[in-house]
Amino acid sequence: MRPRKRSSPSWSRPAAATPTAARPSSRPWPACCARATASRPRSSWSAPTPCPRPRRASSAAPRPRPPIWPAPTSAPEVEGAGTIAVTGATGFLGQHLVRAIAERGLAPRILSRRDPISPFWRGIEPQVVPGDLSSAKALERLCDGAEVVIHLAGLIKAADRAAFDKVNVDGARAAAQAATRAGARFVLVSSLAAREPQLSDYAASKRAGEEAVLAVAPEALIIRPPAIYGPGDRETVGLFAAAQGSRLLPVLSPASRVAMIEVRDAAAQILDLVLSRRAGLASICDARSDGYAWSEIMSAAAAAVGAKPPRLLRVPEGLIRAAGSIADMASRFSRQPSVFGSGKARELSHADWAFSDDPSLASSPSRHDVARGFGETVDWYRSAGWLSKKYSD
Repeated sequence: MRPRKRSSPSWSRPAAATPTAARPSSRPWPACCARATASRPRSSWSAPTPCPRPRRASSAAPRPRPPIWPAPTSAPEVEGAGTIAVTGATGFLGQHLVRAIAERGLAPRILSRRDPISPFWRGIEPQVVPGDLSSAKALERLCDGAEVVIHLAGLIKAADRAAFDKVNVDGARAAAQAATRAGARFVLVSSLAAREPQLSDYAASKRAGEEAVLAVAPEALIIRPPAIYGPGDRETVGLFAAAQGSRLLPVLSPASRVAMIEVRDAAAQILDLVLSRRAGLASICDARSDGYAWSEIMSAAAAAVGAKPPRLLRVPEGLIRAAGSIADMASRFSRQPSVFGSGKARELSHADWAFSDDPSLASSPSRHDVARGFGETVDWYRSAGWLSKKYSD
């Protein structure tokens, strides 16, 4: 009996569906080898499992694997209806915001320099507008027909103030101008650091970006989130690695208070504010609007990685500032900007990063405090291979 020729699987985008029923493959693949469609890029969340021997063609067709994430509600069918345009969509917060938009039954449209792939977008196919903030035509296409434009794009590290301003000020202004011309509402996701612009070039650029947006779109909504953490955040991996590698952890002034929010809560609260059609200044955080002490943050990090309660070492403010100055010199020598420098040292030494009695604070609920949020973040880091699974005592 002559064996049948196995057809090679195709990774290209499938052709549009026809009214006729699709014919089953003559040689079904095993369930573990089921190929993902083009609208669902493969994720690196889980390690591949060994492939069993192929079954006979006469065996039952394999059942499709359920996605890690549930499929979102279908987007509106009317062109432009419910469309929310997002800049910075491929960043840490942006990936979660795009998912939140799709799960609300709205249509996300994103600006990206390249075809984006995100482990958080399974079952989601956002409309992609090629380009960046420097392209007026790309911004025009992004905003055309959109109801709302949410501007997330920004720099968190740069060589100097001019480099920060090019993105955090000029980019925000350009996006606001494009949204205004298109008749779309504009939302700027800024930073709590903008409340203290004297501390760093970053903080000053975020405040200047807010002012530039309000000059173009006086009815814009400006949202100031605090420190954001959660699945997909590369900036806080070091915190958990330190908690996992040593029982001695540094803390800053016991008088300092730091507000925080888990990234999925941040995305949900931002979208709630957007859909409420609110204008002006708004802030978001978790249920602890009075913030956390550094000792609470470090203890929660140790608990999240399964470590024993840490021994806390108070770091003098002068030492933090000296480390920032050294980091500045290293950055200039290497010509590579760093998140930590003298400006970030001043931000860390600032005592009040909380929202106590702040009238701009949103009333949306949050599902995570740092205990739960850190635990889920560590689980994700380990599943993604960003953090080892063993604690060293």
